[in-house]
Amino acid sequence: MAKAKTNYTCTECGGIVNKWAGQCPSCGQWNTLVETIMEAAGNRFSAKHQSLAQTAPVLNLSDIEASDVPRFGTGIDEFDRVLGGGLVPGGVVLIGGDPGIGKSTLLLQALSNLTKIKKVLYVSGEESGAQIALRANRLVLDTHGLALQAEIQLEKILNTLADHKPEVVVIDSIQTIYSDALSSAPGSVAQVRECAAQLTRVAKTMNITMILVGHVTKEGALAGPRVLEHIVDTVLYFEGDTHSSFRLVRAIKNRFGAVNELGVFAMTERGLKGVSNPSALFLSQHESQVAGSCVMVTQEGTRPLLVEIQALVDSSFAPNAKRLSVGLEQNRLAMLLAVLHRHAGVAAFDQDVFINAVGGVKIAEPAADLAVLLAINSSMRNKPLPRSLVVFGEVGLAGEIRPAPRGQERLKEAAKLGFTIAMIPKANAPKQKIEGLTIIAVDRIDEAMSRIRDIDDAN
Repeated sequence: MAKAKTNYTCTECGGIVNKWAGQCPSCGQWNTLVETIMEAAGNRFSAKHQSLAQTAPVLNLSDIEASDVPRFGTGIDEFDRVLGGGLVPGGVVLIGGDPGIGKSTLLLQALSNLTKIKKVLYVSGEESGAQIALRANRLVLDTHGLALQAEIQLEKILNTLADHKPEVVVIDSIQTIYSDALSSAPGSVAQVRECAAQLTRVAKTMNITMILVGHVTKEGALAGPRVLEHIVDTVLYFEGDTHSSFRLVRAIKNRFGAVNELGVFAMTERGLKGVSNPSALFLSQHESQVAGSCVMVTQEGTRPLLVEIQALVDSSFAPNAKRLSVGLEQNRLAMLLAVLHRHAGVAAFDQDVFINAVGGVKIAEPAADLAVLLAINSSMRNKPLPRSLVVFGEVGLAGEIRPAPRGQERLKEAAKLGFTIAMIPKANAPKQKIEGLTIIAVDRIDEAMSRIRDIDDAN
């Protein structure tokens, strides 16, 4: 038998080359080329499936009536928040996360709620019907009206969609689905890309809300080609440690809502439950004041969250001092330490510095800079910051403190949770006084350190 011809496909951009190379010539990424079997020309999909996509007429944009996209809720408030208000008819959602983190549990709960208002279908390629029924019984879910199909062949799934005509479909997972039109194995780059494209085409044509479950790599990114994220309308990621009882769902892409929205869940015996006050999760409960702890207000989408930043500074006995950051960008920590030395006179070149964001939350915005520096200074001086202090602000290389977006919402959230002192950038100072909150507006890092020392002397 003749050996099947192969080529190499980039998992980032989908580019195809004949020979393996360390760097993709199309997008420049390294170690992204994987071997795939070459497909015969004109044999990707049968004419039956090609006919699903009708030729769209050419229209003038000014003649198209703009209307709000109708939504329907899943019955899980935190999930609806991340989705931008609910699911959209014809929308395709891709949700990824580590194994065992709760993807299937959350979707099974959502489908159980949707059976009351929609015709739903759960397509399982990883678990048998008995396993899913066992999970539903454990979660005490009402599964009347929840249709289930254990199938991994794309053509059979498409026939079921045409016959059953569901309104909401969950594919668990896209890496297990394969098409007979392609000879490569399930989970390969070609299979994942083409199966996702076919399912998306059917969802748009039949106005089906489709949710695809995706595997993730050891780096935490969605497995398969990067074009998979471009095909779908919404991309959600599960975050958090599988050993913890809390789960975070973050929107990375959303054509129908705001990105970087965050949903907070607690894993219980009855499945995932939404957390109404997530700020309490990210604040440690110290019996007494401790040095190296500072509370900041971060903005996750439209939601302000209070997060405790912890710092530990210790003498280094190695030639190169350690710089370790958990939940914050490590390169930014090195930059902030240089700014602290140059513009505030606080040197840490011979100190090991460790930074941690409590609760496993990941903070990407630069508004955490001021909280990080105050926590480091507090640990070095071994003097705790006031328990009622909350801060936010970006620190520039010149030592200036830059404003953060949505400062008013951050301050109101801090006041609601009982904080009485806020150190913020001068540009974020509110025009009207917020009841119960004393504002300390600063525009340079040395001024912020001086104000903190004044508070310590007053106490």
